[in-house]
Amino acid sequence: MSTLTVTLVQTDIQWLSPEANFTHIERLLENVEPSDLILLPETFATGFAVKEPDVERYADAAIEFLQQYAQRFEAVVAGSILVPQGDKKANRMVWCQPDGKILHYDKRHLFCLGNEGDFVVAGEHREVFELKGIKFLPQICYDLRFPVFQRNQNDYEVMINIANWPAARRNHWDTLLAARAIENQCFVLAVNRVGEDGYGTAHNGGTKAIDFNGNSIVSAVDNQAEVITVKLKLSDLQQYKAKFPAHLDADKFTLA
Repeated sequence: MSTLTVTLVQTDIQWLSPEANFTHIERLLENVEPSDLILLPETFATGFAVKEPDVERYADAAIEFLQQYAQRFEAVVAGSILVPQGDKKANRMVWCQPDGKILHYDKRHLFCLGNEGDFVVAGEHREVFELKGIKFLPQICYDLRFPVFQRNQNDYEVMINIANWPAARRNHWDTLLAARAIENQCFVLAVNRVGEDGYGTAHNGGTKAIDFNGNSIVSAVDNQAEVITVKLKLSDLQQYKAKFPAHLDADKFTLA
């Protein structure tokens, strides 16, 4: 396996202001290190505006932004976007490749406390993406709380979670990310926003890369926009699993 260079973008998100958000991200990425993968937060173009009428009208512009930057940086660029889905919308992670191909994952677990299900359709499928021979499990925010859905059946090496995770439950974020890395013997890439959204919810970041021991490899400074880049050595993961093959004792199951 190869080394993977990943850039994680922790940013404030201006409410329902895609152009302002695109401009801010452009500035953050001006001097970015050459990367294989660039990850943006959940609903990076609009904020978590699931209750706002017609917020999905911004989807095309957000996808075009991802495509342009994938081509410019010759990297996969991914973030989540609220897209039309029937009479509601989907919270969709869009994975744009430099060759123009687009993959996606729709958020499976909807946040009942915020009535997300009243406005958003839950995804039906667990997806695994591949880049440079490395397999990724994409997840969005609240998905983090449901380990069965994320259980590694030796089908991925890196878990991704992009979020608008509130500062009020930051301890849960840090704890669960480390737990997912340890129990699934994988790297975890986590991207969260900072700042206050249009509903008054505060976010303080916590963007980081975590290794298979649950240790933070690199992390962004809380409460500020920052870009961090990390190199993941997949050979380290292979060696660890060979020495401590807990995955061989895992329970076999299928998701209904």
